Amino acid sequence: MEPAKTVCQDGETKRGVLAHLEGLETQMNRPCKRSEELQRAQAEESALGTKIHELRHLRDKLMAEVKQRRARGKASSANVESDQTVEIGEQEVLERKQESMKAILQAYRFTGLSGKLTSRGVCVCISTAFEGNLLDSYFVDLVIQKPLRIHHHSIPVFIPLEKIAAKYLQTDIQHFLFSLCETLNAYSGRKYQADRLQSDSAAFLTGPLQRNSLCNLLSFTYKVDLMGQSFSFCARLLYEDLNATLPTNITVTYQGKEALSASWEEQRASHEALFRTKPLHRVFASFAREEELDLSLAS
Repeated sequence: MEPAKTVCQDGETKRGVLAHLEGLETQMNRPCKRSEELQRAQAEESALGTKIHELRHLRDKLMAEVKQRRARGKASSANVESDQTVEIGEQEVLERKQESMKAILQAYRFTGLSGKLTSRGVCVCISTAFEGNLLDSYFVDLVIQKPLRIHHHSIPVFIPLEKIAAKYLQTDIQHFLFSLCETLNAYSGRKYQADRLQSDSAAFLTGPLQRNSLCNLLSFTYKVDLMGQSFSFCARLLYEDLNATLPTNITVTYQGKEALSASWEEQRASHEALFRTKPLHRVFASFAREEELDLSLAS
């Protein structure tokens, strides 16, 4: 019985030693496991921290891009609105100019200025006259846009249309039309006087009437018979003001080699005064009346 007990005790002793060893081993392994778990936790925390940092950086980048896009959108919208405002402003200016032209034509339709609205703008007709006689008519086709421009016209090439347009067309269209109308009327008036001189008073002329295209420079020789004497003169009339129908510079000289006398000088001076104050054809009409009166007194 004793050997059996001994064996049993030995077995129990071994199991006890093994259990004790296992317990010691477990106790020894616990710090290692805790260390490993701590390392894993630290590694995971570090990875999470890196991920968080990357996500925050991406968020900031996206927010910056969103702000930039919003800013560009606002700027683009502002530019569009600005362009629309400019377009509306220019359109309003052109519409006002068109209405102004319409009002001008209505107000001055009895002064030789008339016209009608067109798809491009307005076509203005300028009818000239002198001393109640209707003369030539001219037209100017204006395009009402920015800048205003002349599309077509029938103005003679020697009329300073470009000069008048450069001075007034873009700033004061009413002044442009009136200035052009005044220049055309003055030209037509001078031409009318020269034509009347040639047609109605050719008997007084002793040579051809010389004139330039603008009819602002006339020269001619003529003869008048008064008090039994025949007076021959050479006249040069200069119209320095293109808007004038009376000359600004008059030169009347004697023609021939006749002996000068007080009566000749008196006639010459009186002729200069007449040319300065009366239309050309009316001056010669007065010469004709004086001759008729002189003849009636002589008879």
